Amino acid sequence: MHHRFLAAALFAVLAGPTFAQSTAPAAVTAPAPKEDLVPVAIDTSLGRIVVALDRGRAPATTANFLHYVDTHRFDGETFYRAMHSGTSNLIQGGVRSDARKLYPPISDEPTSQTGIHNVTGAIAMANAGPGTTRADFFILLSDVPGFDANGPGGDANGFAAFGHVIEGMDVVKKIFESPVSPDKGVGPMKGQMLEPQIKILKAARLK
Repeated sequence: MHHRFLAAALFAVLAGPTFAQSTAPAAVTAPAPKEDLVPVAIDTSLGRIVVALDRGRAPATTANFLHYVDTHRFDGETFYRAMHSGTSNLIQGGVRSDARKLYPPISDEPTSQTGIHNVTGAIAMANAGPGTTRADFFILLSDVPGFDANGPGGDANGFAAFGHVIEGMDVVKKIFESPVSPDKGVGPMKGQMLEPQIKILKAARLK
């Protein structure tokens, strides 16, 4: 479902000899944002994943991710989590080695605004609540409608999906199937931490 922008209402006033008559405000709906994909290769110790980021429909989220890519802040980081939860399956990575590599958090672009949903193969940003999105991201191995804004069992914020895997879903599955520690992780993440973690060798735009 695309976010709809309302243009300014236009008023026409017709002057008569003894009265003025105005028309009702006319709302004009702007066209929905168009898909504009930016390919990014994420080279890992298990192989290459290529994601297409939708700069047209999720410009702020894509710009944030590309900021980390272009400044090489994902290089040397890891995929550190594999969540096996029946209908909610994902791998998660990001910047965890040094907090000084993190940029300020950004505002979320909910799925209700972008029309990009949390489905199999989608890449989305992790968060700990509204306004906390930074560098952690995940790739889904199942459809998770509850991750969408106002999704079943979710909340109004959800998780901002902003692209999808176009190559290397087999690598995503290899990471997902890698060993996890039965003890590491806090709270709901216990038993989901990859051991060993899967190295992100390099993340870069593709021409």
